[in-house]
Amino acid sequence: MKKVLEVKNITKIYKIYKSNFDRLKEIFLTKNYHKEFISNNDISFDLYEGETLGIIGVNGAGKSTILKIIAGVITPTSGKIIKYGKITALLELGTGFNEEMNGYDNIYLNGTLIGMSKQTIDTSIDDIINFSELGDYIYEPIRTYSSGMKMRLAFSIAIFSEPKILIVDEALAVGDAHFSAKCTKALKQRKEKNMSIIYVSHDLNSLKLLCDRVVLLNKGEAIKEGNPEDIINSYNYLISKLNDKEEKIHIKQDTKSSFGTLDVEISKIIVKGEKSNSNVISSGENSTINVYIDTKIDILSMTVGIMIKDKFGQDIFGTNTHYQQKIINFKKDSAYVCSFTMPLNIGSGKYSVTAAVHSGNTHLDNCSHWLDHAASFEIAGFMGNKSVGLCKLEATIEFKEINQEITK
Repeated sequence: MKKVLEVKNITKIYKIYKSNFDRLKEIFLTKNYHKEFISNNDISFDLYEGETLGIIGVNGAGKSTILKIIAGVITPTSGKIIKYGKITALLELGTGFNEEMNGYDNIYLNGTLIGMSKQTIDTSIDDIINFSELGDYIYEPIRTYSSGMKMRLAFSIAIFSEPKILIVDEALAVGDAHFSAKCTKALKQRKEKNMSIIYVSHDLNSLKLLCDRVVLLNKGEAIKEGNPEDIINSYNYLISKLNDKEEKIHIKQDTKSSFGTLDVEISKIIVKGEKSNSNVISSGENSTINVYIDTKIDILSMTVGIMIKDKFGQDIFGTNTHYQQKIINFKKDSAYVCSFTMPLNIGSGKYSVTAAVHSGNTHLDNCSHWLDHAASFEIAGFMGNKSVGLCKLEATIEFKEINQEITK
């Protein structure tokens, strides 16, 4: 594959001063009056033609800094960026706009700043305005725009500038669902024409949908790189560790998809259709997802939850006992099964089930066990009338203690 970008050993160190006077003293005296903050530390990766590369990490991981360095907004302390084509970046909203000018004139201003010629803008301006869906607001001053309207205009200009590399940093997060979906479709279309994309978002589903590869940053370092599903599992583990004051959470046997304190552990998951009595199920068939659990300790007020994912790793439906106000208490050296029963009103295809045991409503609180891709099932055929689109699955939940041998 053809490289369009090389990021080589990028380090960015900021000098932090208590005051401007300390900055001045350091110029004339030999003593240092600053502290160093390492925003990026020896980061390296490549980007290939037609590829979408995701960058993920908790706040403060160094994502925005590396994007600004790639875009040429700031310079690195060390390392180098090798570009093989034009880069357009959607970073902070409003960058490159004049607040007093109207949207129409800002198309020319912003377009020129990102390297578009006047002739190119003249040719594309109607498409840019139509894509933005701003209508007559295009003739109003930018200062009257909401953040979502600014995003619409900025994205529209960027996508029609036809860059070799497009950088998108959380820009779609401020848009409405309709326009975000429209942007996602446009990105996929440009990707098919060999445009490369660097995409940063906290929306894990959009990362799975758009990205071929993901880089995980933590404390300024690139700690993992790989396919979206694996890296997002590592990210989930990382954010669980942030609340793990006693450092009890660990990855089970380095599987990447199973982690927690493991004092309460999911032993297996079985998915069965009521009529098929197997994991090959008709759409609409009443089905049960049984989560089998073994316990090593006494622990009160816990949550058991599931998430159904499609073959692309997209979250289709999830629920847990916390949402349904069921109190779960575990006894030491016991076994349990938590059963989620529902009609599986989803389209034909292959699916997986992720399950977790934790306190509160998410795995961020006291994560006993997170188990990704714990079971799989297939929807083949329909019961009743076919349907399309999103759906809501209503599950009933039963929880009971069982003979411990059943979980083996």
